[in-house]
Amino acid sequence: MRPRLLLMQIRQTQQTRDEEWRSFARFCGLAVSQIGILNLFDTPEFGPDVLAGYDGLLVGGSSEASVLEPENYPFIEPAMVLLRHCIEVRLPVFCSCFGHQLAVRALGGRVIRDQVDFEMGTPAIRLTEAAAQDPLYHDMPDGFAAVSVHRERATEVPDGCTLLAYTQPCIHAFKVDGAPFWTTQFHPEVDKPVLVERLTQFAHHYTDGDEHLQQVLCAAQETPLSNDLLRRFVERVVLAPANGPEDTIQGTAGAMR
Repeated sequence: MRPRLLLMQIRQTQQTRDEEWRSFARFCGLAVSQIGILNLFDTPEFGPDVLAGYDGLLVGGSSEASVLEPENYPFIEPAMVLLRHCIEVRLPVFCSCFGHQLAVRALGGRVIRDQVDFEMGTPAIRLTEAAAQDPLYHDMPDGFAAVSVHRERATEVPDGCTLLAYTQPCIHAFKVDGAPFWTTQFHPEVDKPVLVERLTQFAHHYTDGDEHLQQVLCAAQETPLSNDLLRRFVERVVLAPANGPEDTIQGTAGAMR
């Protein structure tokens, strides 16, 4: 099987659109031709028919939109409807950063905005006990590094979902119980070189000047383990037979360890 995935993009600049597309393809282990694009700034109105011919959905990040402002971004509501549809039809989904927050809102959870002291860099991601039974995380070490840059975060895991990973201030990953649907607040599609590029490009949005930017960049680590999650998603979920490993998750929220 040669899978095809749809990438829901929430990006305005062409440079970032192209970089994100190629990064998802690279870490999924796919050719860019296997990943189609639905950019929400270009196509704010859409329905489930956009998924026709695809074997799964990826949702990327955004420095140009907020799930807390649906009045300013009319694509937020149809995007949430699409995520709920994917759960109903059991289409494999992986949501990153903005996508994670979108999923939280779509499933009735709460997202807040941090005006100061928000997470930025490559923090150590802790795993819950439930992660040991998860097809993507069961062989991941506790405390792996991942790129995380966000001013908004979830305060709770939505009902019917299992917490898989976290940092002290942030819910970082969960899975929808009974569906092949994963989210991460961190960016598995971003490695250290792209973090440097992105933060430099959006320094005005996330940092307090050149000195602050350099401090963050100097402290950043390589993130090979978190980047490998997308390959695991493709190989262990998208390419897995029906009723495969995604169904082995226990439907109880994991306790932090």
